[in-house]
Amino acid sequence: MDAKPANDGFYAALPVFSDFTQVTDESCFRPLPDDWVVGTADIVGSTKAIAENRYKAVNMAGAAVIVAITNALAGRDFPFVFGGDGASFAVSAADADAARRALAETARWVNEDLDLQMRIGMVPVAGIRTQGHDVRVARYAPSPNIAIAMFSGGGLAFADAAMKRGEIAVTPAPPDAHPDLSGLSCRYELIPAQRGLVLSLVVAPGPQATPDAFRGAIEAVTRIVEKTPDASRPLPGQGLKMKWPPQGVDLEARAARRPGESIGVRKAKVLAKTFFFFLIMHFRLRVGRFIPEKYTGELIANSDFRKFDDSLRMVLDCTPQLAGEIEDYLKQAAADGIVRFGTHRQNAAMMTCFTPSPTSANHVHFIDGADGGYATAASVMKAS
Repeated sequence: MDAKPANDGFYAALPVFSDFTQVTDESCFRPLPDDWVVGTADIVGSTKAIAENRYKAVNMAGAAVIVAITNALAGRDFPFVFGGDGASFAVSAADADAARRALAETARWVNEDLDLQMRIGMVPVAGIRTQGHDVRVARYAPSPNIAIAMFSGGGLAFADAAMKRGEIAVTPAPPDAHPDLSGLSCRYELIPAQRGLVLSLVVAPGPQATPDAFRGAIEAVTRIVEKTPDASRPLPGQGLKMKWPPQGVDLEARAARRPGESIGVRKAKVLAKTFFFFLIMHFRLRVGRFIPEKYTGELIANSDFRKFDDSLRMVLDCTPQLAGEIEDYLKQAAADGIVRFGTHRQNAAMMTCFTPSPTSANHVHFIDGADGGYATAASVMKAS
């Protein structure tokens, strides 16, 4: 999200591109400074949680990492990527301690309030480079309101693997620690597919991939999507539904709970708050500087449904024919050793929201498939 610049000004000074096909253009990326730190987090046993119909909680946990660090940095901008069952990020040296505390508190909160186990880790960029990898970052603007980080160089993939091996582990905070998760919510209903299905897609480099060959494959996939009018972000305005009480009321109450406050008390407060919001949105009531139609338009424009973090990740509302075209291309590229990929088809998408202020345009909305999404697509990729 675009807010105040990071302490050393590096990220805020990066150029911004708005054509997603440029994600394959290395001239858009800049190497992170050596003294920056990369962090990563994921949910252990996300496949089991999905089987238990708890993917909304898994998504909430992944988004909580980003929200907690943003709030710990007082809104200063930093690059991050939401991955469905986790998240990755990078922060300047001056912000590393605050980010580490927020990450540790989030892991504790996920365990105590969501009954999930979160693996977390942090590693200096200089340490990644000594292992032969790089961390390069770019800023993609899906709308005039926000810029979303894209990563290349293999460094994030290295950090994720190192975290899973326990080599860069961060210890969770002590019991009852709670991060500041202000602005985190999931009030909207699942978003049914408008064009046939919701496709979650993850594409990573294959064993025979050269940098040029992998970039070519990613460019081919993005152009298949871009040239097809049936492909769309999975947030058409008519597909957004809100009910009261919202499906995510318990999760929002757990995120908003203050130290020493019971879940019951906080849930009552959240029910009252969400009822007020439901009335405003349902009857399109203007309250002060908040205009429902304007907020909804920003929400659709600010949806984070495609990204690149050493792997291409997309959530598409598309026809079965388009999904088949994408999968057929990727099967051939995988046979050539250029990519590894996983896809998952489902009937709806889900959205987890981060709204620091409802009257500011820089709120961001994390999109995933509603029935396993990125996590299932990634598990298919690993099994292939």
